[in-house]
Amino acid sequence: MSWKTTLYDYVHHKNQMDMDYSVEPLLPFVTDRSYLQAQIKRLARTSHSDQDRCFFPAKSETRLSILHAHEQAEKVIANIRLRRTSVGSIGTQDHEEQRLETERVQLEELDGKWYIVSIEALGSERNQLHSAGQEGSYETSEYVNDYGTAKSPSMPYLNYNILPYLEPGNRKAVYDRAKAVQYADMWWDKGNPAYIEFEVDCSNYISQCLFAGGAPMHYTGKRDSGWWYKGRYNGQELWSYSWAVAHGLQRYLLLNRNGLTAEEVPQAEMLELGDVISYDWDGNGRFQHSTIVTAKDENGMPLVNAHTTSSFHRYWSYKDSVAWTERTQYRFLHIADLL
Repeated sequence: MSWKTTLYDYVHHKNQMDMDYSVEPLLPFVTDRSYLQAQIKRLARTSHSDQDRCFFPAKSETRLSILHAHEQAEKVIANIRLRRTSVGSIGTQDHEEQRLETERVQLEELDGKWYIVSIEALGSERNQLHSAGQEGSYETSEYVNDYGTAKSPSMPYLNYNILPYLEPGNRKAVYDRAKAVQYADMWWDKGNPAYIEFEVDCSNYISQCLFAGGAPMHYTGKRDSGWWYKGRYNGQELWSYSWAVAHGLQRYLLLNRNGLTAEEVPQAEMLELGDVISYDWDGNGRFQHSTIVTAKDENGMPLVNAHTTSSFHRYWSYKDSVAWTERTQYRFLHIADLL
């Protein structure tokens, strides 16, 4: 048996694990106890959530891509990408969710058989970016660990028709929710090459969706104010905290008074397509993740798209994420229709 066979077995049995809400299918060849324990907790939460929303899983499929493998005599470390599609139903409505997950898997051979001894999620919703580039004076201590080095030096296309600092007047625009959702669905599984793609890309992606819906950039040229993005210029990455940092984005949406603004609503079902949800995993007031509402399920509850762990029509609560804790707090942000 080759290590690749074990990897393909892992993917097949991972599908079964999510269908059964049990890690039992993985036990014959996965020995990473911390991973298995985390999955047991995640699957229990997912099972309860699915029961509450009367969701019945029908099929789970995964396409495996091996991105890189470092092979030794009896050990292999492989970075893999899993493109997962889950299908189920609520009442008479079918529901399909997709995700892209990246993992680092370590395999070891023992007595002619390969075992998976370590599984590490790469690009988890809990990951935070490390500081790089300029630091602003505005509550810098809050942000110093939240923004980071970009993957791509590509420059953005800026819609100068709606950039307020280039307009002669204070023209009002209507937030086009359909266009925001269309953009979110187009780019959920990849980065738009017109923008820098960050290691932790969730809020950068949400800002792009809002911008595609007609939200005007508020360009100040300062990291700690406004909501703006200019990409790379003279070796510097130019963007505001509010554009690329989850905590900064929700703060800007609630405190801004002109242009792009939002109202916090008390319940998820009150959100509309194109609205935003912010996630504070630790319940300490520091928001670490952002999503955008792109659909509703049969119960009228939001389904969201996101980056970092790229997700398409994922149930809003994220109880199926290893980042979720009992202390998780949500902020439901209804974007103003008139910008």
